[in-house]
Amino acid sequence: MTVSVDPGALVPGPGGFATSYQQYTQFTEYDPHGTQGLIGPQGPGPEEDPSHLQRTQHATAPDPAPAPVFPVPRLSAGLQLHGEYQGSGFTEPKYIARRGDGQVVQLSRLLHLVAGAIDGRSDTEAISHRVSGLFGREVSEENVAYLVEQKLTPLGVTVPYDQVGDEAVEAPRSDLLLALKGHKVMFDQRQVNSIGRALAWLHRPLMVILVLGAMIAMDVWLFGFYGAMTPVLEVLNQPVLLLAVFALTVASVVFHEFGHASACRYGGAKPGCIGCGLFLIWPSMYTDVTDVYRIGRAGRIRTDLGGVYFNVVFMLGMGACYFLTGQQFFLSAVYLGHFEVLEQLMPAVRLDGYYILGDLAGVPDLFGKIKPIVLSAIPGRPVRPEVADLKRSARIIVTVWVLTMVPLLLGDLGYALWNLPRILATGIRSLSDQLSGTASAFAAGHLADGLVGVLGSLMLICPLAGMAYLSIRLGGRLLRAALRSTSGSPRLRLSFCVLAIGAVTALGSAWVGGITPKPLPTQPPIVPVLQPGVPTTEPSTAPVSHPTAPTPSASQPASIPQQLPSPAVPTAVAPAFPGVIPSARSSSPPTAPTRTPSPSATSTATGSASPTASTTAKPSSSAGGSPSGPTSSPPVSTAPSNQGSPVTTPVTAASAK
Repeated sequence: MTVSVDPGALVPGPGGFATSYQQYTQFTEYDPHGTQGLIGPQGPGPEEDPSHLQRTQHATAPDPAPAPVFPVPRLSAGLQLHGEYQGSGFTEPKYIARRGDGQVVQLSRLLHLVAGAIDGRSDTEAISHRVSGLFGREVSEENVAYLVEQKLTPLGVTVPYDQVGDEAVEAPRSDLLLALKGHKVMFDQRQVNSIGRALAWLHRPLMVILVLGAMIAMDVWLFGFYGAMTPVLEVLNQPVLLLAVFALTVASVVFHEFGHASACRYGGAKPGCIGCGLFLIWPSMYTDVTDVYRIGRAGRIRTDLGGVYFNVVFMLGMGACYFLTGQQFFLSAVYLGHFEVLEQLMPAVRLDGYYILGDLAGVPDLFGKIKPIVLSAIPGRPVRPEVADLKRSARIIVTVWVLTMVPLLLGDLGYALWNLPRILATGIRSLSDQLSGTASAFAAGHLADGLVGVLGSLMLICPLAGMAYLSIRLGGRLLRAALRSTSGSPRLRLSFCVLAIGAVTALGSAWVGGITPKPLPTQPPIVPVLQPGVPTTEPSTAPVSHPTAPTPSASQPASIPQQLPSPAVPTAVAPAFPGVIPSARSSSPPTAPTRTPSPSATSTATGSASPTASTTAKPSSSAGGSPSGPTSSPPVSTAPSNQGSPVTTPVTAASAK
């Protein structure tokens, strides 16, 4: 097909500016980077021809018009373009950019090309030349200016023209409810790359097969033959060993992050920093693997699984340490490592399981799809663009996840609100006893018991504070969403207020009226070593019977006082280990020594120095130095454990749960 063009006609030139046909045919080459303007054909141009210069010396021409000045856009500080999102679940290709503040932004192909052409020196006209050649269609200078001002700058990819610095100002951020807060870098990008390069060989297929096979063999031996609870009970008897297991657990968390970084490096991507933060209020760690989005779905899933895979490697190392040293606390760390793996694989919160499911679907933010999918499921509502943009397979996976998570989250919220008085009363009482016992352990000079008590206090504080934080955040979000949705309808807002007030009134009446469940009664600790100073027996509910004085007979002078039998005074039994002070029961009359152990004596027999068949309670000295009568505590009967320290059956059974 041939198109004829008049010699004087104007045709669109590079960047969309009108250019005469002679100029267009004479200057057909231009710099692809747009930095030098149009480049003429080989040989001297008209401005370099001496004869041309001689002919134009005597010509009079008007002063040339000043060249238009176009703005020079700039990228925000720290912006990284990661390229196309490989293996995405979207119908249209998406491109990933990461701002300096860590926020990840999805861009279209045209916006990604415009952002990639911005270098801080080229103006919008030069950028239009470059983007037109890469995009395959003409993009004018006006188009580039519009995309920069209306699209890239609001996203924080570029900064306003009149801004002095390069920091993104008022850039939007996704306020994630279940996200890590308060990031603190522990290993910078250079260190993480070195660690990932050194450990990448562990992700080779042969090594993966060997590691998984060895882990299966060790689990069969530990759970099937040796007994996984035996090392756990050994640790619970020794607070110092519990501190060692805690240190190994922290080390396994750090090694878990090394697994993500090394898997990212093995797949061809560049890992970022490793740091720590707060998930709700729990201390957690993270690894920046944003660059993994450009290496394909298989590489992303390998990176997601790299953390739990390194947990397996760590557990194998702990098993090897046990076989070398015979110390059972290494096997206790192996036992706890299984729970860490199971926790990481849960897709309910933003842990490894959540990202594995998201990468299988090709959708990076599953929580962001809850609202559009729920609204699209309402009969009569059109399908939201966020849902229509998903492929069929991705839509099925995300929809099933949403239909599972929404009832789960609503059920958890309703259960927490209904049981709120019970949770608060029980938690505050337990925390008060825990802090009092921990302070007593430190005051008595039992440092190990006190430190273990601090760990137990944190295990009580974190769930309570996390529940309060999550309830406040979720309640605030629901309130703001309801106010936004009813902003244009006073009747709808009034109906919402009436329903909200009615729900709060009904719930408050249930709390005050005692309809909700009562607080749990005081129970002895299942793991006494974590609660120093907390009584290890249930409080007695039997009525206390006080002996009455006999009536003086007629043969006895009234002036002689009668000697009343003193009630039995309970004596404290030696604690199972320093810092645990059991409570002794009173209100029982003195009895003859017997071999039947009482609950209080049974629970405190764990810390005796050597196993004995039975121990008979001895009379203690009173304040005046004279021996008192037999105590109300019967003898203690203990049975030696496999490790040579007496462990009673009730304590063992409670700890095994």
